[in-house]
Amino acid sequence: MIQVEELRKTYQVRAKVPGRRLRQRTDVRALDGLSFSIGCGEAVGYIGPNGAGKSTTIKILSGILHPDGGRCLVAGRVPWKDRKEHVRGLGVVFGQRTQLWWDLPALDSFDILADMYGVAKNRYRETLGILRRELDLDAFIGTPVRQLSLGQRMRCELAAALVHEPALLFLDEPTIGLDAPSKLALRGFVKRVNRERGVTVILTTHDMDDVEALAGRVILIGKGKALFDGTIASLRREAGVRKRILIDLAGEQAELPATPPGMELLERSGSHLVLSFDPASVSAASALAAAARTYNAADLSVEGAPAEELVAALYRRHGV
Repeated sequence: MIQVEELRKTYQVRAKVPGRRLRQRTDVRALDGLSFSIGCGEAVGYIGPNGAGKSTTIKILSGILHPDGGRCLVAGRVPWKDRKEHVRGLGVVFGQRTQLWWDLPALDSFDILADMYGVAKNRYRETLGILRRELDLDAFIGTPVRQLSLGQRMRCELAAALVHEPALLFLDEPTIGLDAPSKLALRGFVKRVNRERGVTVILTTHDMDDVEALAGRVILIGKGKALFDGTIASLRREAGVRKRILIDLAGEQAELPATPPGMELLERSGSHLVLSFDPASVSAASALAAAARTYNAADLSVEGAPAEELVAALYRRHGV
């Protein structure tokens, strides 16, 4: 589906010279030999700190930007050379931008987009029926977009991106600002689209809960290069972040026994304790057994570090 080899892109930025009225031009290397490939039907989290090159990559894959060097093919096409044909196979959802007409009902926007993409009327009616049912749009599909809640608008944005049945879906911060039920509904729909229809999904976000819920693979970019490419499980191993044991004590205990060897007490709140251990030196089973012997516990559980901590650890390791 997507092949990226040694992509390079440099911008010129004008910065003010301290103490002078002049502005100096500086080259900023957004992409510096970026390479990766994504197969048909994959769901990939494309993550990195601000300024890492994520947006530049997406703009090149969309055909909006030309790279300075390297090679890029999407479904066998060069995006910026065959752009008109290329965009027929793309769907895009931006959490902070809209492709819907603000003063029109969402349904009118869908009709316009279907006409723009040249979708056959019978096919459009069938696709729209599925989208209305799966995204539960009927209650507000006739309401002007400006009057919709954020959760309602994001469901309409997803429908608008899929009206022409694209093979590739770009999601940029799709759940930003949504409440928990709206996030869960949107994630569930995207997973079904990926699993049942084989739509390739590329998710760019800072919300690692979205990445864990939607993506089977993560590409971490920094300084214009791919720093990590693998599963969340391999990301945890790569980051080397300590695991945690959560303990609920059986009643209040004024004095705690010494922490078991190889473990560290991170937090105590009343009868609730949080301990950490290095899974490279102590197995989870051994850590749980040691905690059970040491503390009078009503409940014990082990969990991995939050995904945000894993990514932050890799940022620090690579200096991004």
